[in-house]
Amino acid sequence: MFNKDSGLLQGTLELLVLKTLSWGPMHGYGIASWIEGATNDVLRIEEGSLYPALYRMTRRGWIKGAWGTTENNRRAKYYRLTAEGKRQFQEQTSGWQRFAAAVTQAVASANAPSWAS
Repeated sequence: MFNKDSGLLQGTLELLVLKTLSWGPMHGYGIASWIEGATNDVLRIEEGSLYPALYRMTRRGWIKGAWGTTENNRRAKYYRLTAEGKRQFQEQTSGWQRFAAAVTQAVASANAPSWAS
C-alpha cells in the first residue's frame, strides 16, 4: 500500500512494532505475523522492512533483544520494550490518533477550498 521508502510507512511500522511488543517479548516473525493478522493482511511486513526497523529501534533504546528458543525449538532473537520504548509507544499512539483524526476530517470535508468555487 505504501512505498517502502515512505516516512509514513517507517513511522507506522515502528508504532505497530511498539504496539506488538506492548503485549510482551516477541521474535521478528511473531511481530510480523501479529501485525498482518491485526490488519487483516492489509499490511504485509517484509523482512527487508522489519529488521532494519528493529535495529533502528534498538539503537534508539526503545527495545532490547535477547536470544531465546521459539515454541518450535528454534533459536530466535526476542525483542521487548524498554522504559523508553513504553514512553515512545504512548507518545506515538497519541500522535497517530491526532494525525488519523485530522486526515479523516479533511477527507470527509464537504467544504471546497474558496478558490475552487
